[in-house]
Amino acid sequence: MRVGRPIKALPQPLCDYCGARAALVKYGEAAYPYRDDHGALWACTTCQAWIGVHSRSTRNVPLGRLADAALREAKGRLHDALEPLVAGKVRRDRVNTFEARAKAIRWVAGELGFEPVPGSIHNLSLDQCELAIRHVEAFVAHRGAASPETSV
Repeated sequence: MRVGRPIKALPQPLCDYCGARAALVKYGEAAYPYRDDHGALWACTTCQAWIGVHSRSTRNVPLGRLADAALREAKGRLHDALEPLVAGKVRRDRVNTFEARAKAIRWVAGELGFEPVPGSIHNLSLDQCELAIRHVEAFVAHRGAASPETSV
């Protein structure tokens, strides 16, 4: 009999697209989507949706929601749109890139009224990503391409 705090059950995310339980896959397994080792992933092979796990997680905690090809592409475009703002914040406030990116995401989410406010792009839906991309692009265009350093 174990004495002490109870052990939490391992997280096993559900696929947002088909509702099936995601499987934990690692490099070398048939369901692993990358050619190189990118670390363990939670994947739904039916929908070709996956999400990584926190790098130092011993319990394989997922980074966010499972993402299909369209959502992964939108997240990449959102990262690209945020990079000028992130770079400006790093230079101006001397914060690290991860902190600057998290603040940029919280800023966009707050501006657009996302509830709950995500701390990471990993938790955004496809519609939220598209809306955020348009908002950031409009913000950067309004501020002028000459000064991407903004008050994020």
